[in-house]
Amino acid sequence: MKIGNREDLDRVASAARGLLAPSLPRIAVGMSSCGLAAGAQSVIDALQSEAGRQGVECGIVATGCLGFCGAEPLVDVTLPGKGRAVYGPVDGASVPEMIANIGSGMFPLENALGYAKRPCVEAEEPVSGIGPLSDHPFYRGQVRLVTRNLGLIDPGSLEEYLACGGYRAAAKALSSMTPEEIIEEVKRSGLRGRGGAGFPTGIKWEITRKSGSPPRYIIMNGDEGDPGAYMDRSLMEGDPHALIEGMMIGGYAMGAQTGILYVRAEYPLAQKRLRTAIDQARDAALLGRNILGTGFDFDLYLVSGAGAFVSGEETALINSVEGRIAEPDTRPPYPSEAGLYGQPTSINNVETWANVPLTIDRGADWYASLGTEKSKGTKLFCLVGDVARTGLVEVPLGTSLSAIVHDIGGGGGSGLEVKALQTGGPSGGCIPAEAFELPVDYESLQKMGAIMGSGGLVVLSERTCLVDVARYFLEFTREESCGKCTPCREGTEYLSHLLEKISAGNGTGEDLDRLEKISGGVAATSLCGLGRTAPNPVLTSLRYFRDEYEAHVRERRCPAGVCSALLRFSIDQGTCTGCHVCVDVCPVSAISGVKKGPHQLDEQLCIKCKACQDVCKFDAIRIE
Repeated sequence: MKIGNREDLDRVASAARGLLAPSLPRIAVGMSSCGLAAGAQSVIDALQSEAGRQGVECGIVATGCLGFCGAEPLVDVTLPGKGRAVYGPVDGASVPEMIANIGSGMFPLENALGYAKRPCVEAEEPVSGIGPLSDHPFYRGQVRLVTRNLGLIDPGSLEEYLACGGYRAAAKALSSMTPEEIIEEVKRSGLRGRGGAGFPTGIKWEITRKSGSPPRYIIMNGDEGDPGAYMDRSLMEGDPHALIEGMMIGGYAMGAQTGILYVRAEYPLAQKRLRTAIDQARDAALLGRNILGTGFDFDLYLVSGAGAFVSGEETALINSVEGRIAEPDTRPPYPSEAGLYGQPTSINNVETWANVPLTIDRGADWYASLGTEKSKGTKLFCLVGDVARTGLVEVPLGTSLSAIVHDIGGGGGSGLEVKALQTGGPSGGCIPAEAFELPVDYESLQKMGAIMGSGGLVVLSERTCLVDVARYFLEFTREESCGKCTPCREGTEYLSHLLEKISAGNGTGEDLDRLEKISGGVAATSLCGLGRTAPNPVLTSLRYFRDEYEAHVRERRCPAGVCSALLRFSIDQGTCTGCHVCVDVCPVSAISGVKKGPHQLDEQLCIKCKACQDVCKFDAIRIE
């Protein structure tokens, strides 16, 4: 299949729409990393086996993630002329009945999350007995634009991407817009970099185009390394052609003929699907020479990341691509002026590139109508931690933290009260629950001492110790520091040592003063963003939860009952039934006693692992 011009594109897209509005039932299973981890492979195997056994003709395909990771495995069912419904969680035991219903031309009702409109059908009747997916609490407050194709299309199918309007924006840009007009459109849209800094994308593109002489390069930064973050992974695994299209438009606008997709080595599935998409685009003449007959030459190459967190920093990433140690360089010059091989280079985050086709296709005014005055569009967030509904969330910038955590996420998991939210990954900040009416935009988060980051939102419950949270993230950044500059190398080491000391009950009031002083110094003098933002968890937790630090230091007590050195375990003799379960799980045999008689716990042997508390059904384990 060769697509040589705009007419070819329209013809192939029109023919492909039947794939999403098929004449046979279509069953799509979420097969991104989150789905596979939840058992999606066994579900798709069971669906294929059961369809064959029952003689039900249907198409069974793999898709990306629909976002509701807490309900994986997710299955999307389309029946000819009857619409589309989404189910989750689905397991092997429910597959026979699901196939039987589908074979009878009916939608299963068990585990239905809701019905959703098919993109290729103008008008469609609601699915009887199943409410709209948009009314489900997880999806109700979302505006799924960047994620519109996730869970819908087969990421391994160029035709399905075309059926949903894929490469239409690229055709518009290449055939009817000048590079300057594209850059101006991106500037007017207000699109800002989604990697964390929030720098205006159009301005970065303009600097790159005006800097130096060709060759120029563009790079997709897919080195997503924040704990608990998977926005970029989900896009790369679920909608790879959207990223290719965004980079094609960017390459044309900036006068670049070569693009690099830099993807961390820990994302093998994302790399596989991107490589497949690149090969498909080349075979269809959407990459290479004279794209769509416009005279524009452009190609993409995938580079596997170096496996270091600091590789996500622009200059460290460039060093990695060039085969050198992934460590940052002093700026200026910035990559837009002198980047890859010393040439002008624009590096944009995965989510930023995914926004580009939307911006060009629907226009700057439409895009700028979303979000706030200074933060336009939508933003992807990974909602994880102590929250009832985990998953990938897309909301307009300016949405309140409360709407994300409580309305979409359902509040604390297991009935726990939410105490705080950690935003922006290991370099982010801790925001108290009292401030959850805060709108999520770049400026508001910065005022709280936090950052947007790439979009990780870790919900912290009443059982979370903020001293321990700061200790964990400082340990992470200490280990991931490249060590090139002294403030980051030595500063994170010293801060980590102080937090370990406080967590162990050996801290002093002077240590709290040292934490603040050293944190300020590291933030002010480190070479790159890793060191400059590494103290954020310490500074914000000290700012909003100083009472917890004071309890550790002055009372030798951990209010949340987390820091093991400050805990004392015992067994309530009046509550213990002698069921013996705690005896069986204790890894060091610290618990003894006869069955049906009160047990005893030897504090000298106890390693405070909490295994006994986890299995006790009678609340007999006491932690003081």
